[in-house]
Amino acid sequence: MGLGDKISNKAQELKGKAKEAVGEARDDRDLEAEGKADQAGANLKQAGEKVKDTWKNA
Repeated sequence: MGLGDKISNKAQELKGKAKEAVGEARDDRDLEAEGKADQAGANLKQAGEKVKDTWKNA
């Protein structure tokens, strides 16, 4: 996985955590769910990149 991809995925994950925290604090379930979705998307991208790295190194 390229460094740029890692940074982008981590940024998306952190953005999702922030949204989730703000949503919890404001009792805004929509914002909280959006944050969780951002985190899930970032984690999925990271997993896909790891699979690609594994195939490259095999």
